Amino acid sequence: MIAFLKNRLILTGQIPAMFLIVAICPALAIAQEESDSAEKTEQQQREQQFGKSLTNKVLVGSFTIDGQADQPKEERYELKKVTRLRDDLWVFNARVKYGKTDITLPIILKVVWAEDTPMISMTNVTIPGLGTFTCRVFFYENRYAGTWQHGKKGGHMFGRIETATTAENASSENTGNDRPKMP
Repeated sequence: MIAFLKNRLILTGQIPAMFLIVAICPALAIAQEESDSAEKTEQQQREQQFGKSLTNKVLVGSFTIDGQADQPKEERYELKKVTRLRDDLWVFNARVKYGKTDITLPIILKVVWAEDTPMISMTNVTIPGLGTFTCRVFFYENRYAGTWQHGKKGGHMFGRIETATTAENASSENTGNDRPKMP
């Protein structure tokens, strides 16, 4: 059988093509590894920049409630530190203020990427002291926007990312609401 295939390849002139394929395959594999390595490095840089861009920042914005014609309500999230925990999980040490709620705690959130744009992706995540939420929130340059759901209520959220003042950092550290990290 091997002799037949060898003779057939020689007679039809396919040996040069076969050698070309054998010679190119390792080169393609090396090029793919280099491309994968470059993509990993780019992603690591994006992740590092994301953490820095949200550390000591304040998300100042508004949220709407579906079905209500009221003006958007104010919201405020003071971010002391944002760091990657592992894989796509990040720790947001945050002071959350909306309505009568004002609490500081570490929140573990899933962050996924749409090319160069990070997005918080929560589906039925319980945050101690706040409740269970679903949301998708994108961050780009100095803005954030997304959707949220809390029980039967939901809506949109949007705003600016601002640098925290020293007073804001001190107040978020001294609220007494710090809790252990979620598992």
